[in-house]
Amino acid sequence: MEKAVCYVRVSTEEQARGGVSLAAQEERLKAYCNMAGLEVVEVIREEGVSGAKPLAVRPGGERLLHLIARKKVKHVVALKLDRLFRDAEDALRQTRAWDKAGIALHLVDMGGQTLNTATAMGRFFLNMMAAFAELERNLIAERTATALAHKKAHREAYAPTPYGFERVGDTLQENTQEQEIIAQIFAWRRAGWSLRKIAAELNKRGVPTKQGGRWYASTVRYLLQNSLYQEVA
Repeated sequence: MEKAVCYVRVSTEEQARGGVSLAAQEERLKAYCNMAGLEVVEVIREEGVSGAKPLAVRPGGERLLHLIARKKVKHVVALKLDRLFRDAEDALRQTRAWDKAGIALHLVDMGGQTLNTATAMGRFFLNMMAAFAELERNLIAERTATALAHKKAHREAYAPTPYGFERVGDTLQENTQEQEIIAQIFAWRRAGWSLRKIAAELNKRGVPTKQGGRWYASTVRYLLQNSLYQEVA
């Protein structure tokens, strides 16, 4: 029988709302291993650990990776993708390394089905999940960028309030003093000044940023590239 390690995890939030317990996860994983002919060498239990943390920085995750590195197991068994990984992309990156080492990942409950990356179909589904996860992130980013562009074009308020403006209700109203600073920044840039020189001159003159801090080259670059100020350019 090939050796396997079972990994179970619950976060503090899940415990509070009564999610799937460690004991219930462990029971299902052992039943699966018995059916699949896998010998369970160890059950790693993570209690009160967030799935947002990378596997390597979790106490149990570190133990799991140690077992794999020492070639103590050939199979990693978990209930769902989110028990082990932050997202499908994270899973894909890690399992690619495991594939090269001859380690198979088994996910016992993926929408009622099991997934085993030792099979071509299992690897295919994991790739598909990663692709859909990336598509979702890109769509969210696209919608966010479109909404932000709309707000800027119509001078609608958004957070944080940009330099040169003040928030009045749901609209942005120009701050005359800051608008003059913006015009000066663009003038210096057209004159060939570097971003660092502009930031240094602003700091020398005691001009505060929107948050009252110092100017940096990156701050100046962001302002120059912001579509809100293109009419100044």
